Amino acid sequence: MKQNIKKNQLFKEFPPTSTDVWETQLKKDIKGADYEKTLFTNTREGIQIKPFYRKEDLKNVLFPDMHFTSDLLGKKKNNDWLIRQDILVDTISKANKKAIELTSKGVTSIGFLFSDQFQLSVRDIELLMENINAEELEVNFMCGPASHKILAIYEELVFKYKRNPDKIKGSVDFDPFMAYTFRGKLCKTEEYAFTHSKQLVHAAKTLPNFRVLAVHGHNLRHAGATVVQELAFSLAQGVEYITRLTELGLSTDKIAKRIKFNFGVGTNYFMEIAKLRAARYLWVKALSAFGLENEDSSQMHIHSVSSGWNKSIYDAHVNILRTTTEGMSAVLGGTDSLSLTAFDMSYQLPSEFSERIARNQQLLLKEESFLDKVVDPAAGSYYIESLTNSLVQEAWNLFLHVDELGGYISALRNGLVQVEIEAEELKSREALATRREIMLGSNQYPNFKESIDDMLNPDVFEALDLTAATAEIKTLKQSRLSQKIEQIRQKTDQFAQKNQRPKVFMLPLGNKSMRQARAQFACNYFACAGFEVEDNVGFENVNEGIQAAIDSRADIIVICSSNQEYPAYAEAVFDKLQYNALLVIAGYPKAFIEEIEEAGINRFIHVKSNIVEDLKKFQFELGVE
Repeated sequence: MKQNIKKNQLFKEFPPTSTDVWETQLKKDIKGADYEKTLFTNTREGIQIKPFYRKEDLKNVLFPDMHFTSDLLGKKKNNDWLIRQDILVDTISKANKKAIELTSKGVTSIGFLFSDQFQLSVRDIELLMENINAEELEVNFMCGPASHKILAIYEELVFKYKRNPDKIKGSVDFDPFMAYTFRGKLCKTEEYAFTHSKQLVHAAKTLPNFRVLAVHGHNLRHAGATVVQELAFSLAQGVEYITRLTELGLSTDKIAKRIKFNFGVGTNYFMEIAKLRAARYLWVKALSAFGLENEDSSQMHIHSVSSGWNKSIYDAHVNILRTTTEGMSAVLGGTDSLSLTAFDMSYQLPSEFSERIARNQQLLLKEESFLDKVVDPAAGSYYIESLTNSLVQEAWNLFLHVDELGGYISALRNGLVQVEIEAEELKSREALATRREIMLGSNQYPNFKESIDDMLNPDVFEALDLTAATAEIKTLKQSRLSQKIEQIRQKTDQFAQKNQRPKVFMLPLGNKSMRQARAQFACNYFACAGFEVEDNVGFENVNEGIQAAIDSRADIIVICSSNQEYPAYAEAVFDKLQYNALLVIAGYPKAFIEEIEEAGINRFIHVKSNIVEDLKKFQFELGVE
C-alpha cells in the first residue's frame, strides 16, 4: 500500500521575492542616493560587484558549458590538500634534519630550495632524503637549471630503495618563462628551453605523478599583477608548453600531466576562491583545442602560495591574519597543496616560531575547521559562481590577446605583459598612497608604540631586480606594496636613535564632533611615519590650546576643527605659534582655503592626500635624515 507523503515546502509562509522588489527596497533604504554608485563596486580586475546575487545571474554566462564539478576539481572524495613548507638548503645534514622534524609536525609536502651554485651529487640527494619515506611525503626540488640532474638522481634513488613509483609525488621547478620575465634572458636559447622541457618529460616517464614543468603565476602577483592577469598569463604559459612540445613530438596528455601551476593568494577572499575555480575551467577550455586521449589529463594541478605583495614589515603579526584568510581562500578554491609564508619573512629568514605559526594555520584549517571534508564548498553560491564566470571571461579575453601575439614569450618581447602589469602596479601604489587601498599597520591604523630600532637591510624596501646584464627585453621587478611608506617609518626610527623623535601635537578646537574625528585622522596619519603623536580631548578656548601646544614642545601642531571655524582659528594660532612648530590643518576646507593661507598656514592633510609624498615632505622640513 502506497503511503501518501505530504511534501511541505520549507518556509512556505514567505512568498517568493523578485529581483525588482529587492532593488526597490534597496533604493528606498539609501534614500535617493544613486543606486549603482552607492551599492556597486568595481574591482582592480574591472569586475563590477553587485550588492546581491540571485540564480538568474548565472543564466547569461559567456561559456554555456561552464560547470564546476568534483571531476573538474580533480577531487572526487574530499577537499584534502598537502601542507607544504619549504627549506632553504644551507647544508645537506641540516636540511635533512629539518625535513624529518617537519614531517613529524603535520607537514605533508616539502620544498627544498637550492642556490644556483649548489653542485649536487647522488650521495647528496641520498643523504638529503635519509630516513624520509618518499612514498608518504611529496618532495619538491627548487633548483632551476639543475632540474634535469636532480630528477635523474631522484629517479635512480626511487628504484635503488625499491619505492613504488606510482606513490612518488613531487616536482622540479624548471620554468623558462619566469627566467625570461624577470631576468630578461633565457638560460640559453628559446629552442634549448623547450628541447630541455621535452627531455624532462621523457626523464620522468617512470614517475607518473612527478611534475617537471612549472608555471609560476605567483611571481607575477609579486610584481603587481591582478588576479585576471595572473590567470591569463599563467594560462598562456601552460598553453605555450603544450604548443611547443607537441611540435617536438609529445602528446598533449603527456605534457599536461607534467605541469604544475603555482598561484599566489592575496587577501581578496572571495576573488581568490573564484580564481582557482576559474583557473581549472580555463585550463580544460584551453586543452580542448588540442585534443586529449584521457579526460583526467585536463585536471590542473595547483600549488598555492600566500602572496608576498601585501605583507608588511611594521605590525608584522597582522600578516598572520592575512595568511589565514589567504589559506582559507586557497583551500575553498580547491588547491592541491599550499604554502603559507611566515609572518616575518618580509624582512628576515623565518624564525622557528613564525614557521610553526604558518604550519599550524593550515593544521587548524584542516583538523579544527574541517575544510578538507567537502568537495568544492563554494559550489552553488550565486556570488562566487558569478565571480568565477566574470574571471573566466576577463582572463580568457586577455589570454586570447596574448595568443594573437604568438604566445607568452612573444607577448614579453612585444612588451604587452610588462605594460599591463606595470600599469596595475602603479595603480595599486597610488591607491595605497591615497589610502583608497588600506594596509593595516602601514598606511592606516599603525601601532603607535612600535619602532624597529635595528637597521634593516635596505633591500627590503626596494624592488627585487633580477635583470641580467645581457637582458634582451624589459623585465618585471618583484616587490611589496607597502615598501615606500615603511621606508619612511624606518627612516624616522633610525633618526630617533640619536635624536628626539619628531612629535605631533593635536590642537582640537570648536565643533566637538568634527575636532575629534579630525584629530583621530591626523594621529593615524602622522603615526604612519613613526612620529610621536599627542592627542587631546579638545580645548574650550584658543589661548588654552595654544599654551598647551607651547608646553608640548612639539615639532608639528595640527589644528583640528570644522571647515567654517578654520579661518579664525588659523589666524589666532599662526600669530602665536608660527615660530614654534610646523602648523597643519586637518582637512581641506575648499571654500576657506584662501582665507587660511592668507592667515599664514598652507599645509593641509586630508583623505585625498598622498600620504607617502606628504610624510616625506614633513621629514625633510624637520631634518629627518
